[in-house]
Amino acid sequence: MRIEAALMTKVGQPLKIEKIELASPGPKEVLVEIKATGVCHSDLNALHDSTTPCPCVLGHEASGIVQEVGRDVRLVRPGDRVVLSWLPYCGTCTFCTRGKFTLCEMAFGPMFAGTLLDGTTRLQRPDHSDEKVYHYSLLSTFASHAVVPEMSCIKIPNQMPFAEASLLGCGVGTGFGAVVRTAKVEPGSHVAVFGIGGVGISAIQAARISGAERIFACDLKAQNLEFAKQFGATDTILIQDTPAEETIRAATGGSGVDYAIDATGSPVAFQSAFSSLKKGGSLVVVGAFASGKSISLPGGGFHRMGKSIQGSFYGDINPLRDLPMLAELYLKGKLQLSELVLEKIPLKQINEAFATFANPQALTAGRSVVVLE
Repeated sequence: MRIEAALMTKVGQPLKIEKIELASPGPKEVLVEIKATGVCHSDLNALHDSTTPCPCVLGHEASGIVQEVGRDVRLVRPGDRVVLSWLPYCGTCTFCTRGKFTLCEMAFGPMFAGTLLDGTTRLQRPDHSDEKVYHYSLLSTFASHAVVPEMSCIKIPNQMPFAEASLLGCGVGTGFGAVVRTAKVEPGSHVAVFGIGGVGISAIQAARISGAERIFACDLKAQNLEFAKQFGATDTILIQDTPAEETIRAATGGSGVDYAIDATGSPVAFQSAFSSLKKGGSLVVVGAFASGKSISLPGGGFHRMGKSIQGSFYGDINPLRDLPMLAELYLKGKLQLSELVLEKIPLKQINEAFATFANPQALTAGRSVVVLE
């Protein structure tokens, strides 16, 4: 079938809206009509990454309606509303059998190669018959339709709106999971969140829902911090001349926080987040550090502080369990998603949404969401 898609043709160049061919789904694949797709900073990173195979249809945070299923698909059927998960898992490897689904290695080879799980693509430019068009994160949602793995399709209630649902599959699931699944934040605790983007805002919401007494939002943008207040931040710290950890310690009687969530990918913020912890505190690192970057900590007294550091990939969630749970929290009025949708735009405006990330005056704690009719 012929679909409309935003195509990455060269590294760092604006996406091009083109008509491309999408093949039918394979035996364990699903054809989804994309109804809404969030514009995530990870897509921008991929656009500027020389290792991204080109041409490529980006996009990995989406919701839609199942249109067709392969002969061996059992999880969904045509007409189902779904949110898409960019990290399917096998269910049988050492990690999966221990419940560590985000550590399953099944998807990474094909993901980095720009293919689906079987090592092939379903996309082709009509006027470039000998040229592959690659997938991104097994999904390629900057398009009217996508063929995706069955395990990427997570059913959601029919009353769940598409724009809000689209956010669950990446930023919201990651930030929420980092707090609930990785850190296991307890009621009455103090939490600091570094980096108030889509992941950071979701971490703040999760800390609020978990019953945290005090939640510190730390960011370089005043507008992001003001935005964070409506999601549960009790204190905001504009990171300028005074290190955030000094402000946090002063506000907590010198002790620090029980948990810190680092959603920045900055080695400097990592050190600050670690230093903001009280003895026995836990640091969860969910931000991705750039290749070649290193992180370091002061060694003196490290062994007697009892602090822990843990990486959290995709929030350590089980998408089949946790994404429907997040949808239910939204429908019950406990999880704010509508407020995260900063604007709804057509596909043709996607480059404008990307430009927002580089604007120092722009609010970047929510999402631009592409809505497809």
